[in-house]
Order: sequence, then C-alpha cells, then structure tokens
Amino acid sequence: MKLVVVSHKQGWPDADAPSGYVTDGGFPYHMQAVSNLFDETEVVMPIAMAPSPPGTGALRGHRLRILPLVPPAQGGGRRKSLVKVLPANLGRIWKAVQQADAVHVPVPGDIGMMGILVALIQRKRLFVRHCGNWLVQRSPAEHLLKFIMERFAGGRNVMLATGGGVAPPSAKNPAIKWIFSSGLTRADLKKYGAPRTQLPKQPRLVIACRQERNKGTHLVIESLPDVMQAFPGVHLEVVGDGRALPDLKQQAEALGVADHVTFHGRLPHKGVLERMQAADLFCYPTQSPEGFPKVVLEALASGLPVITTAVSVLPHLIGDRSGHILDEVTPAAMATAIRHCLADETRYVRMSQQAVETAAQYSLEAWEETIGGYLEAAWGPLRSDG
Repeated sequence: MKLVVVSHKQGWPDADAPSGYVTDGGFPYHMQAVSNLFDETEVVMPIAMAPSPPGTGALRGHRLRILPLVPPAQGGGRRKSLVKVLPANLGRIWKAVQQADAVHVPVPGDIGMMGILVALIQRKRLFVRHCGNWLVQRSPAEHLLKFIMERFAGGRNVMLATGGGVAPPSAKNPAIKWIFSSGLTRADLKKYGAPRTQLPKQPRLVIACRQERNKGTHLVIESLPDVMQAFPGVHLEVVGDGRALPDLKQQAEALGVADHVTFHGRLPHKGVLERMQAADLFCYPTQSPEGFPKVVLEALASGLPVITTAVSVLPHLIGDRSGHILDEVTPAAMATAIRHCLADETRYVRMSQQAVETAAQYSLEAWEETIGGYLEAAWGPLRSDG
C-alpha cells in the first residue's frame, strides 16, 4: 500500500540525508515510524531552498521520498503568500493523493487542511492525526478542523487526537481515539533512563522549549530568589531559542540571578537529552496549547520529576506520582513546588523512579504499533510483505 503524507511542516535540502531533506522537531522520527508500516511513503511538504537551521534531523524511512511544495511565507504574511502559491501546491497535492492508496495528514495546518479536503473529495483512505491541543480551539480554522474530524471519523477514516485521559476525545464521535506522541525508541529509553538515588545538594533545574512567553520560563526565573533561600546553589538551565529569549536574559540580570541561569539556546536533540541527564528537576509551567509534549516525556525518561501545569494530557501523565501539577501558575507556586519536590529524599527518589517507569510506556515503537493497529483494523494489511 502506498501512503501519501500531506503536511505543512517545512523542510530543507540536505545532500547527506537519505531522502535528500531534513526538518526539525519530532517529524523525522514520526515519518520514519509511519513509513515502516507501508510498502512506500511519499511526504508532500514545503521545502525552503535555504540552509537548514541547527537541530534538524534527516527525513528517512522505508522507501520514503519527499515531494517538495513551494513554501508560503512564515509569520504575518503567510496567508497572503499561501494564496499566491496555492495553484502550484494544490495541483501537486491533488496528483499525489490521486496516485496513493491512503493519505495521512498531521494537523493543525493550512496545507494539512487542503490534504484532508482533497482526500475526502477523492474518497481515499484517510488517516488524520491531530497534534495540537484537541481540547482547545482558538481560531475558526481550528473549530472547522474539529468539526470535520468529528463529522467524518469512522469506517475508512481513522482520526486520532494527540493527548490522553480517562474520557474519550469526542462525545460526538467515539471513533476518534487518543494517541500519545514520542521521539524516543526503546533503546533510547533504556540508555537515558537513570532514576535519581539521592537528593541533590545544589539542585539543577532545566526547562527546554521554544522560548515564548506562554511557555513560562519567566515564571521559573522569577521563582529563583525564593528558591535560593532554601537552596543557595540552585542553578537553572534554559534550553531553546525564541522571541522571549532577550527579555529572559534581561529579567535574570534585573533579579540578580544571572549567575544562577545558563541560556544554552537551541541544541540538537542529543544535547537536550544530555542537559536533562545532568539536571535534577524539569520545570515546565506552560500555558500554551499542548497535545502530548514530547519534551515532558523526554524529561521523565531522563528520571526527572516534572513540575508543570494542568494543560491537556499533563495531569494524566504526571499526576502526583512523577512530579507536581501547579494549582496556580505563579512564581510563588513554582518556588513552593520546587521546594516540595526537593524536601524529602524518599519522595524525590520515588518520583524519579516513577518518571522512568511512566516514560517506558511511550516508546516510538509502541507509537508505531498502536497506529498500525488502528490502520490495519480499518484498512486491512498495509504492506504486501506482511
């Protein structure tokens, strides 16, 4: 069976990559896993003809190839640019879908919405994976996307929402199922899984994310003067770049805690995991729409208790076993949670052990097997060789 993936995810040319292209985030891992399920896979995605940024990963997989789209502009001019490149891109998407046996669309995304509509018009087998926060819609496009998924899920249309919990994703259509997200193989989980065995004397905190205001790094920095009263040697590692980074550096200076904060900027995936292995607590007071944040899973896999917020799947994932869910998102609450996690060695060690055990349930192989099970139940055998 031939699968076509239609995605808004931007890639860049790279002669060293098996497919000739790279991209960032968890997309390379997911495409490799999905391609393992099919005879061949074609990924239709925008390709920017420019040097790739640091931290990208090679797009590779079983008989996987890339069909480039013309990339629309990023930022405020994207909508106007999207209309400009629409004729060329829509024609390529239409032809690729026409030649496919099945279509996979990761959403939200404007190009993904085109992929869904083309697949429905052509009556193709359709697999939609909602990667954002399924529980929160903040724009008309997101409301429309949820309506389409609830309207068409079932039969040959497999619809999965990234997240988790006791209640199903949709009360309107039980055919929509939860799916977790992961970028760690079982070998990675075994390699990085190192439960802490004692309390740190000079705790190292870490936060890794795109540095935007709604991710909450400023709250962690603002909590440091309070935390330093109990732990004078505390140190915060900030991983990731973004628009808020200059303001965060100024904030650390203004609060007099600059010597207690290291800003690493953007790191490759291996570098992020190395910073986590060297840390003692993962702080993530996000107020951003989240589906199943892989960075939290990576922190758990590294044995880090996680302090976070009641966003999407995080209460289900963390609970009171692997860290602490903030009742209120303030610097004072963050400082209290940090002190709480580090106040008792028995509790800290137990949380670290539970973090590793929780992460072990969410390997990339388990993700592939779960999705493969849903697709085979709806479509039958996916590969001619078994």
